[in-house]
Amino acid sequence: MDTPEGAVFRVHVDDNPAGRDLADALAAAWPHLAIRRESVASEDWGAAWKAFFTPIAVGEVFEVLPPWLVHEGHADRTPIIIEPKMAFGTGHHPTTALCLELFGEMSGAGRIAPGMRFLDLGTGSGILGIGLCRLGLSGIGLDIDPQAVFCAAENALANGVASAMRTAVGSLDCLAPGERFDVVAANILAQPLTAMAPHLAACVAPGGALILSGILAEQADAVAAAYRRTGLPQPVIRLSGEWAALAWA
Repeated sequence: MDTPEGAVFRVHVDDNPAGRDLADALAAAWPHLAIRRESVASEDWGAAWKAFFTPIAVGEVFEVLPPWLVHEGHADRTPIIIEPKMAFGTGHHPTTALCLELFGEMSGAGRIAPGMRFLDLGTGSGILGIGLCRLGLSGIGLDIDPQAVFCAAENALANGVASAMRTAVGSLDCLAPGERFDVVAANILAQPLTAMAPHLAACVAPGGALILSGILAEQADAVAAAYRRTGLPQPVIRLSGEWAALAWA
């Protein structure tokens, strides 16, 4: 194997005996290499990563908090409690924040109202569906990743909205034929959003709202064009850095 001059390789092993054995084997195989052994103090990584998740205000309405910081929430904001595990959606990514900001604005304008039904496609941690439940809606969160659906169900329970938000493993094929929703949200990727444009647009009830994200800013026009071909008008395009969200409302 060719390596650059001065290259350094770091190898981590679980215990000292294995580390010593590996270092001895490497020294025997490549006697010209400088090999150094170093012990790393044990750390509770299960607790250490929590320092990176702090409450985050999203738009004018929501605040996303991990469960161990619920006491730090602000009374003037609608809380969404998210246990960050193996699923996407902590509120820190621009695409999630864009969707929640749009929900808050639509709620303030009366475009999203209690009693409406939603579809959260690609639910991940369940954060978008939970946000809609917090606004008084009910609906379903779908994801093709079983681990994500498990996390979403747990988070819905932690937020007290499990009865308002069903979760299921799958995609649009899980829905009843002709089933429509007042609010459809999909924070996935541009390619699948484009491919499913006719089917996803058909899930929006007459006069309903459609919010799409997971889209790079440079992809926004192409995704918007795919949905215009289904008969929808030009959407509002909201940008945050290199990311975009599209909204029809």
